[in-house]
Amino acid sequence: MKSIATTIILFFSSFLFAQATLSGKVVDKKGNPIAGANIYSDGTYDGATSNAKGQFSFSTTVTGEQVLVASFLVYETSKTAIDIANYQDKTIVLKESSNTLDAVVISAGVMESGDKARVAMLKPLDIVTTAGSAGNIIAALQTLPGTQSVGEDGRLFVRGGEANETQTFVDGIRVAQPYNATIVNVPTRGRFSPFLFSGIAFSTGGYSAEYGEALSSVLLLNTEDNPDQNKTEISVMTVGLGVGHTQKWSKSSLSVNTSYVNLAPYQAVIPQNVEWNSPFQSLSGETVYRYNFNNGILKVYGAFDALRMDINQENINGPDKIRIGLNNNNFYFNSSYSGHFGTGWKIVSGLSYGYSKNQIGLNLDKVANDENAAHFKTKLKKRFSNAFTLSFGADYFITKFDENFTLNLGSIKTNGYNSNIAAAYTEADILFSKKIAAKVGFRVSNNNLLDETSLSPRISMAYKVAKNSQFSLAYGDFTQSPSVDYIKYSKYHQFESEKASHYILNFQYSKDKQTLRAEAYYKSYNNLVKYDTPTIAYNSVFNNLGSGYAKGLDLFWRDGKSVRNLEYWLSYSYIDSQRDYKNFPSEVTPGFVANHSLSLVTKYFITDWRSQVGFTNSFSSGRPYNNLNETQFMNGNTKAYNSLSFNWAYLISPQKILYFSASNVLGTQNVFGYEYANSPDLTGTYTRRAITPTADRFFFIGFFWTISNDKKDNQLKNL
Repeated sequence: MKSIATTIILFFSSFLFAQATLSGKVVDKKGNPIAGANIYSDGTYDGATSNAKGQFSFSTTVTGEQVLVASFLVYETSKTAIDIANYQDKTIVLKESSNTLDAVVISAGVMESGDKARVAMLKPLDIVTTAGSAGNIIAALQTLPGTQSVGEDGRLFVRGGEANETQTFVDGIRVAQPYNATIVNVPTRGRFSPFLFSGIAFSTGGYSAEYGEALSSVLLLNTEDNPDQNKTEISVMTVGLGVGHTQKWSKSSLSVNTSYVNLAPYQAVIPQNVEWNSPFQSLSGETVYRYNFNNGILKVYGAFDALRMDINQENINGPDKIRIGLNNNNFYFNSSYSGHFGTGWKIVSGLSYGYSKNQIGLNLDKVANDENAAHFKTKLKKRFSNAFTLSFGADYFITKFDENFTLNLGSIKTNGYNSNIAAAYTEADILFSKKIAAKVGFRVSNNNLLDETSLSPRISMAYKVAKNSQFSLAYGDFTQSPSVDYIKYSKYHQFESEKASHYILNFQYSKDKQTLRAEAYYKSYNNLVKYDTPTIAYNSVFNNLGSGYAKGLDLFWRDGKSVRNLEYWLSYSYIDSQRDYKNFPSEVTPGFVANHSLSLVTKYFITDWRSQVGFTNSFSSGRPYNNLNETQFMNGNTKAYNSLSFNWAYLISPQKILYFSASNVLGTQNVFGYEYANSPDLTGTYTRRAITPTADRFFFIGFFWTISNDKKDNQLKNL
């Protein structure tokens, strides 16, 4: 009976609203598919966006002769007269715009990955196939020039900036808590699973006026628009289990994944340099829902994780170890819409909410804090011509942080802050010719907690000197609220925003799987926070009189052409950076800066073995530390850091992979710094202990199984 009723309903629906289905494929002049192209019937809301294979399909109620419009980025817009009833399985060929063909692209300070990147420093596959990264986006980025590998921390340190000076955005919306919670000297990881992201833009400086509240860098993560098929992914690992599923419908799709990690079995077998009471455990999951409208796409992203750990750390000031326990619960929600309307208008709008709650035990003392953070954003963009595009928009950031410190004796100290930041910006992209381009804009923001308004100009220019090479220049002013470690005491002290100015000169060459990039930069800092106590406390006397600079040279070479089946890249960074901030008595190089950093990443495909083998070697010169047994401040220097990592992915069958990786395979005894006692011993000497990795090596074995319609897709891109 149900099927009969359904048939009747469909019959009358088709009678009343006769629909025709249009389908086809969008390609370039060479026949390569174009993903993300907009195809629609002119004068209607009926249309679609091409998928990764360039294919599109949509229904319309209009009939007869119509005009079909197809447009995408640097291609000329195509307008074709068609007969609606007879337009199926057609091919649309887009020509590159005569004004943008081989045109200059501003590249100063920006490294991109993904199919939509004009010049990709990394591919999406690289983010997780880099030996030593262990599927961590942040670890893969640390092989790029401009970054510092701070092994005891694990976050991104960029060009002399601390980790909190880099902001992370998902689909243009800020992530307030982008890293897992952790304990001091135990490195953290990025919160996000890489397989949901189709592209990354990592800016080491001079970035767009669209982004604020970051002194050094922004990391932009873009979720996948349209998955290619339904699939289920299962992971069995030495550290835990994972499962994910993607379901695709005609206009929408849903991806869900969850994982459980427990290091107890692993740590029972592999010796550790840390005494664990309760090894690291976490339960996490994330999901993204996508809906394709005729002229845009809506994405709703959500992620959660809950983790705990408990360790005993050496106490340099006494014989008893310090017990530190951590419980963290985190939730992140992100919703964004990107679409076209009118004639040449584009809108991007969205909001995010992040919640993080920590419960920390320090022997018998307890610390509890929670952070609620929201971001609202709207951006409008109008392409007036191939030579001129104008963008403008607004942001609103809300942050509420509360912390309670409960002493063993029962007294409670409460700190926290409420901050609202309103910002607006505008920016113009100008293509003077195929050889000269500029991006000019400014950002204005008001911080109610600091009671200040700031204006930040940004400008970038590029000149194409040859078909495959160009120079770029960038300048920008940037502001950021002081770190939560300081601003949580704002009820006792009045703070100001910290400030930085960036100057960048970039050269880039890219041709046929080879890329050379060289970038010189200078950054000046002012208004940095200083305090007058050995450690940060509520009764510290704070001021914003700190200053500093960072200058250096970054080099990057990638080659996927010279040797068959081999891809590699080489990154080198030189940096000279000094700061007078915190409780420093003078301007010196901070302890997280190594003057020289060198990374070599290789990936070799052995077709006969159905394998991909990779090596990563990371080297950096020694980092400064303050030796209390000498009079000069920050006069110590650690030995050089070196780590060689290896991975091997073996394709058991088209959809089953066995994966092995090992970090620091040579067992190099790396030292990140030293911790000194508060008081000298009877001989007048301050005793110390070395800060070392939690384990000399990390081994990982996993089995990954993909179940999909085409029986070919696998998780190699996720490993």
